[in-house]
Amino acid sequence: MSPGDDQAYTDYPETGHTRTRLPETDPYGGAPRRPHRSSSRSLVTVVGVVVLLIAAIAFANRGDSSSGDNATPKDDQPRAASTAASGTKPIETKTGNIPTGFAHTEQGAQSAAANYAVALGSAEMFNTAWRHQIVSTVYTPDVATAKQSAMDNAYSNEKFLANIGLAKDGTAPKGQTFVSRVIPVGTKVTSSGSDSTTVEVWYTSLFGLSGEASKNPVTESWYTTTYRLTWVDGDWKVTDFQQKDGPVPVGRDQTASTAADMTKAVEEYGGFTYAR
Repeated sequence: MSPGDDQAYTDYPETGHTRTRLPETDPYGGAPRRPHRSSSRSLVTVVGVVVLLIAAIAFANRGDSSSGDNATPKDDQPRAASTAASGTKPIETKTGNIPTGFAHTEQGAQSAAANYAVALGSAEMFNTAWRHQIVSTVYTPDVATAKQSAMDNAYSNEKFLANIGLAKDGTAPKGQTFVSRVIPVGTKVTSSGSDSTTVEVWYTSLFGLSGEASKNPVTESWYTTTYRLTWVDGDWKVTDFQQKDGPVPVGRDQTASTAADMTKAVEEYGGFTYAR
């Protein structure tokens, strides 16, 4: 990179946007860039396009005066994107630190799956008392009983704990912070019944140890987990799940943060309650 190249991209922190300055020469060996000269013909064309756009917007927003204010949208009208917020107020009840009391709807099932994914992927799963509460909260009663013993064996396995840099009791070495976080990106319902729903949760995961002496630095991974949910005792509960890798986006060429910065971020930035 030649001197001055680092000035080609200047951030606008107030807006979160980036300004791009194009090079004066074609980076692929073509002729130097020449500014385009404006002409009366191009000016007329631009003005004409703007007028047509204004007219089109006015027509689209005009509405049918005969239908009244409560007219029902037609099926062929644009609808909100799948990632748009639904407008439904997020739930406010919790069991321990886990959101519960979801609506008996597909949206409620998606919210439950997203929040349960966060709990099941948290660092608290490596603490026996917290793990027991999480399992009993997110799973149906019969499944929770069966899962409890199996998960205790898995999360207390000394070889497994040693491989990820934790002590026998699941704690991080002195001077290091254990990080295990799930951040949902989106959800979708793949099958639905009156009291059973299958939801896929696409998420990114942060996992590792932050600290100067860490041999397992915090890394990022991407997964999709399919949760089978059943309506039990007035709430959605998990009966089974399956995990697969991806979809994985292309990583940007960013400099990894220092161990101190990562530890500070994990300690200062809290999580969210997820809802559609």
